[in-house]
Amino acid sequence: MSFISDYIIRKNSYGEKVLSVFLTSGFPNKNNFTQLALQILDAGADMIEIGFPFSDPLADGPTIQYSSFRALQNGVNIKLTLSYAEQIRKKSDKPIILMGYANPLLKYGVKNFAADAVNCGVNGIIVPDVPLDEYDDFYTNAFSELDVILLAAPTTSDKRIKKIDELSKGFLYLVSTTGTTGRQIQDMEESKSLVIKVSHLVTKNPLLVGFGIKSTQDAALFAPYCNGVIVGSAIVKSLMMDNEDFRNTLTFVKEFKTSINTK
Repeated sequence: MSFISDYIIRKNSYGEKVLSVFLTSGFPNKNNFTQLALQILDAGADMIEIGFPFSDPLADGPTIQYSSFRALQNGVNIKLTLSYAEQIRKKSDKPIILMGYANPLLKYGVKNFAADAVNCGVNGIIVPDVPLDEYDDFYTNAFSELDVILLAAPTTSDKRIKKIDELSKGFLYLVSTTGTTGRQIQDMEESKSLVIKVSHLVTKNPLLVGFGIKSTQDAALFAPYCNGVIVGSAIVKSLMMDNEDFRNTLTFVKEFKTSINTK
């Protein structure tokens, strides 16, 4: 059983596509991050992905790299990120996913992290730089109570996508375009064709599409062919320019949610 996939399927059964929002842990202000996350969930996000900062975030573009750098400067780490998750869980029953890189987890202790994440109410984990071939070595039995969410890219073969679907739990994360997060999608029709193709290959998990979704128009284009979309860099960039009340960002979240559910 998967809390996350059950949640997505239930939302879909009501005619809703799911919106997952990525936030860099402790950004832009570590003192009110919990409040920000809860407000984003209230504004329409169905799930929250909290990225714990790392000094070398290879899969991330300039926006999230900057937010990660700022968070590190402000002393944000895995321990504080887990504390945020625990505080959010006390006030929300929506899925909480942590996202980050392998090195910080190895330093923290993979088994310790998995146990602490479960105790803090986390539902899933995404570690984009763990190769599929090292899945069994990294994701030990300690992760049995967490949904391990894997990514597929435009360059991933059909055979490998099926293997990723088999191993993933919660949902399969489809990267809509090659390159890092926040990169402009060069050919929207090509990306849409990719989503349609992968939707037929993925049979075990719900399919969520992320990377490169910069506007509500992008989200609306993909939504009919998947179970939901993931928005990260666009939200983080909005936070960089927003006031302390996050008003513009919260409006942006509402617009994204509306865009993927407009028939």
